[in-house]
Amino acid sequence: MTTEIRVPALGESVTEATIGKWLKNAGETVAADEPVVELETDKVSVEAPAPAAGVLSEIVANEGDTVEVGALLGRIDENGAAAASASASSAASRATSQDASAPAAKAEAAGEDVEVRVPASGESVTEADVGEILKKVGDTVAVDEPIVSLETDKAAMDVPAPAAGVIKEIAVGEGDTVEVGALLAVISSGGAASPKAPQTNGAAEPAAAPAPQAGSADLSPAPRRVVAERGLDPSAIQGTGKDGRITKGDALAAAAAPARQARAPQAPAAPRDLGPREERVKMSRLRQTIARRLKEAQDTAAMLTTFNDVDMTAVMDLRKQYKELFEKKHGVKLGFMSFFVKACVHALKEVPDVNAEIDGTDIIYKNHYDVSIAVGTDRGLVVPVLRDADQKSLAEIELEIADFGRRARDGSLTIEEMQGGTFSITNGGVYGSLMSTPILNQPQSGILGMHRIEQRPVVVDGQVIARPMMYLALSYDHRIVDGKGAVTFLVRVKENLEDPQRLLLDL
Repeated sequence: MTTEIRVPALGESVTEATIGKWLKNAGETVAADEPVVELETDKVSVEAPAPAAGVLSEIVANEGDTVEVGALLGRIDENGAAAASASASSAASRATSQDASAPAAKAEAAGEDVEVRVPASGESVTEADVGEILKKVGDTVAVDEPIVSLETDKAAMDVPAPAAGVIKEIAVGEGDTVEVGALLAVISSGGAASPKAPQTNGAAEPAAAPAPQAGSADLSPAPRRVVAERGLDPSAIQGTGKDGRITKGDALAAAAAPARQARAPQAPAAPRDLGPREERVKMSRLRQTIARRLKEAQDTAAMLTTFNDVDMTAVMDLRKQYKELFEKKHGVKLGFMSFFVKACVHALKEVPDVNAEIDGTDIIYKNHYDVSIAVGTDRGLVVPVLRDADQKSLAEIELEIADFGRRARDGSLTIEEMQGGTFSITNGGVYGSLMSTPILNQPQSGILGMHRIEQRPVVVDGQVIARPMMYLALSYDHRIVDGKGAVTFLVRVKENLEDPQRLLLDL
């Protein structure tokens, strides 16, 4: 019996992932729920477990590939198929990642040339940029040793050598844009190869003179989609790809500068000269994707931020009075976050729009309170979800948040733990932030930004005194949350923190 390994659900706003590393090789025995492959998204890394015990008989998707939710990753033979057949399956899966029209690589016989081509990187990825050429002509390479680094708009990946041998030819140059199936290099699988100068124009054959694009039908799928969506004229776009082809980046650049569309095609503006203490580093495709998605969140929602400040005296006094007893009884320190979670849940019950989301022309109201807590790590920001926060005590909230922090740092949080939140809280104060306008965690309609506590003069009973004050920021989707509701929500949070007894009395 054969069981398929597929890409699991990756969260409400995540539709694809990049295969970071296979933890098992074809032919190896795996146990049920044992991690077999590591997947990476722009939010987190997650290990996909084996759905059944058996032998990993086939690996379908390779390291570096971009795969969509539900895509086939590999297969497990529950009857314990022989390792020899698994080895053949692994070789076959590697071949399927190349362009179907390209000649198959021949890696076994000594002296034969083996072609290294651009692998498939997901259904929506048709081209990549050559980031760095890791080997040069005449270098010896081992099987699976990286030769070329490629960057797509979704991930960076290394293309490995399909066979051991000597680099006979490098067919591309750094910075070239190459399509799936394009020739990258040639390996001589037997001994030394006669050196051949690397080509810098990115072509394995003499390049034809660039031809102007006659229409969108001449474009590859990625730029064709941009041209169609933005209503661009392909003949007015200067192509920078191989043989003058228009790339997706060319189309996006043209869309950002519509005033240039009516003019004849022209060369891209030359980059500015750098000073003696400046350095130019190309932004990775992955970083470009992160930047684009953040901008999309701003473009999709009618995002607005309202501010207030809160006197933290009461909470700080309460913590000071009970912190030792609290830690002794519950085994965790009494922090600020549990108070903010409780205060927000209380306010969400009064202003349900902030806990809702838009689905087409409908509004989905949530009668559960799952609070996403932003946690910073060396690898980036992750947002695990505190489920049913309204039903948890302060101690339970502090224990769970502490556990989130530990597992976020060691990368053991699961995708399921980071999906389904109804409202978010982010604390820039731990880094010293005085004030910010947080970006919504779509499809949520609200996010609270906490900031640093500092002594500021305030007027109390007609006297100016110093109090520990914190600025609060609520970013919200104005399509669903009115200004009155946003301000009311923030005022309730302020009241609950300045008088914590209100939470106990449900006032």
